[in-house]
Amino acid sequence: MPVFSSNSVDDTVSLGERVGSLVLPGDFIALIGELGTGKTHFTQGFARGMGVDPDVCIASPSYTLMNEYHGTIPLYHFDLYRLAGDDDVRDLGFEEYFNGRGVCVVEWADRLCQELPDDYLKVDFARLNETTRTIEISPYGKRYEELVRQLLIQYGKCI
Repeated sequence: MPVFSSNSVDDTVSLGERVGSLVLPGDFIALIGELGTGKTHFTQGFARGMGVDPDVCIASPSYTLMNEYHGTIPLYHFDLYRLAGDDDVRDLGFEEYFNGRGVCVVEWADRLCQELPDDYLKVDFARLNETTRTIEISPYGKRYEELVRQLLIQYGKCI
């Protein structure tokens, strides 16, 4: 699993943008990490990589639970921080988006159990200090193995 080091918000946004440029309709990106580790900044870059207008404010949907953005394909940005688990997700009907025509980016995806798809891209954020984060990207399924391979090529890393 590749691990990227981010020394600034710009680094995190840039990594998100690269990943966002590689997604396809139906992709599911699971973001895991404590508060303040960079999940929303990553999503801001991710949206840009998907062609969302740079003037659109990408904010964490902590209270609305889901924001939809329009780029080359729809982006569904979820924040599950306030949810207890699968029952809440089912009650709100989110699984319809999880298998839809757009791309799902889900903050706090570790709150999903049975609703987490079999194939997805997991992005783990960890804080090393005030400015430095590690971001580990783990593919689950062949589609995401290919996405990670393409990402590593962009970074000039051996595959």
